[in-house]
Amino acid sequence: MSDIQTADALVALQALADPDRAAEMARYHKIDRPYLGLANPQVDDLVRDWRAACTLEGRLALASGLWDSGIHEAMIGAAKLLTQARIRPDDAAVWALIAGWADGFEGWAVADHACSAGGRRLIADPTRLDQVEIWTTHPNMWTRRAALVMTLPWARLPNPKPQETEVRHRILGWAVGYAEDRDWFIQKAIGWWLRDLSRHAPELTRTWIAEHGERLKPFARREAMRHLAA
Repeated sequence: MSDIQTADALVALQALADPDRAAEMARYHKIDRPYLGLANPQVDDLVRDWRAACTLEGRLALASGLWDSGIHEAMIGAAKLLTQARIRPDDAAVWALIAGWADGFEGWAVADHACSAGGRRLIADPTRLDQVEIWTTHPNMWTRRAALVMTLPWARLPNPKPQETEVRHRILGWAVGYAEDRDWFIQKAIGWWLRDLSRHAPELTRTWIAEHGERLKPFARREAMRHLAA
């Protein structure tokens, strides 16, 4: 097995570049970073080959290099390289790398891919939630938002165990602290978490909304209640 080097991975990404689409993406995302104009399935195909070719140590190095490049598609590729339910061993270095990215999150697109990877590592080791809880008061709005987006797996559990229900209540407590935050993306994240929770725990969701829903913006409250019967 021969690990893929960052320089070679960037060449592969750049070979698929579409300048016209890249310009459209830059206008859409409004984050000042290079765009290549790749579609997600193109990144997926490359990542699949890289993952197959790399050791875990090589994947970590490649993910770190791709993220540090600052290129939109490379950063998404970095997150996808580490998006896996089971990583053996579940090395602390994998979580440390993802968590380290959170401080500098910008925009939802790249951050949400990283949160998808991070959520799997949190489910694998819920003690990592202690670190995520610190993010709830982070000065970077995108990092604060990540505390909710990365913990969405607990909202989506159909039959949670008692300790998983405890985690739900913990995260709902974070959402209480966020309710006064007027930022659209924070409000959207609260609504998203409650909406997904309502599919599996409607009464818990109704209780939260009854106690704190008036503090949300109307659109976030509507999002939270989307799947609840009137």
